[in-house]
Amino acid sequence: MATVDVPGVGAPAWRGGFGRLWTAAVVSRFGDALRNAALPLLAVRLTHDPLVIASVTACGYVPWLLFGLLGGAVADRVDQRRAMWAVDTVRGLLVACFALAVGFGHASIPLLLVLAFTLTTLQTLFDNASTALLPSLVDRAVLGSANARLMTGQQLAGGLLAAPLVPLLLTAGVAMPFAADASTYLLAAALVASLRVTPPDREPRPAGSTLRAEIGQGLRALWHDRVLRATCVATLLCNIGVGALIATLVLHVTRWLHGDEAEYAAVLTAFSIGSIAGGFVAQSVARRTGRARALLLAGCVQTASLLLMGTVRHLAALMAGMLLLGAMNMVWNVNQVTLMQQRSPEAMVGRIAAAFRTASTSGAPLGALLGGTVAGAFGLNAPALLGAVLFALAVTSLIPVGKRDVPVVAPGDGVRTGPVTR
Repeated sequence: MATVDVPGVGAPAWRGGFGRLWTAAVVSRFGDALRNAALPLLAVRLTHDPLVIASVTACGYVPWLLFGLLGGAVADRVDQRRAMWAVDTVRGLLVACFALAVGFGHASIPLLLVLAFTLTTLQTLFDNASTALLPSLVDRAVLGSANARLMTGQQLAGGLLAAPLVPLLLTAGVAMPFAADASTYLLAAALVASLRVTPPDREPRPAGSTLRAEIGQGLRALWHDRVLRATCVATLLCNIGVGALIATLVLHVTRWLHGDEAEYAAVLTAFSIGSIAGGFVAQSVARRTGRARALLLAGCVQTASLLLMGTVRHLAALMAGMLLLGAMNMVWNVNQVTLMQQRSPEAMVGRIAAAFRTASTSGAPLGALLGGTVAGAFGLNAPALLGAVLFALAVTSLIPVGKRDVPVVAPGDGVRTGPVTR
């Protein structure tokens, strides 16, 4: 493990394993953003049925609900590095075959559905293995800085760089975004395969131990830790609120504010810019307040941002709200993931991470349904106000664990993580 000493805080060294993992994560997110932007455009060419088009996106959520916990259990059993490069290799080959099918005119809605479902199913193992692998590459003392750099790089690649390239790639052929995505998967696989890591020590599994039993152990560990349990519940509430907002955001801009497509794109860009800025300040906020209180602060600012968006009928207010929402979303994500990694036993990081992600993913589609319902019943600004209520509830649920913010696992980066008691 390599670290660099920085006054007041440790930072992961770019050389060696972390630099390669960071590059693999950013390259892979860039390719994902190309594919995710191109898939709906391809679906629109194949059908005009809104429900069918929406089902392509839905297939990107369903596997997390079905296999998220299983992916975490498998990630704790296997060599995480090998699992990651093997999954990325398979995903690269699948997307390459899909690009060939599109290029030769054989694309179809069933094929899009199968691709979206299969890629996300594989992602349940990859993402959980990635979360569990990071503590093997950097000291736990610098996990916060490592997570901030990873997430900021991914947001920069996926939120700002990839989307503008999709129209250019499409001019060269409808298959080009998918071919580019396939190449990023294979490059990321090669980078991860080159890592040299020492797997965490794992106690031998009892004879007859099953994946179901191991999933249960992870869920119980999450539930019995007061800080992680409260953080998980708060994250679920926040994701319901975000799902409600994002699902109806285009209506908020074009109908409630009478904006156009360019203004809608500007609103999304404001969120991405805010997220990148949040990545740079996430660790500083945590050093000043502690990780648990950083979540409280982020939740309060996001609540105010949603209230601003839902009450002030002006594009500038919406963009300012989205900028703050993106910044505090990154502060939340960096500190939530780091808190989970630091408080979880090394042999159970994958399973506990899977519980977090499963809860988050279940919140998004539920929020989308709630957002559509309240928009139709109470007005197009209602989803933003619903989000404010849910974020306020999330903050309330975190207050007990943020009252005494003292060291738990001595992170060594000048950051307090939460209360001692469990």
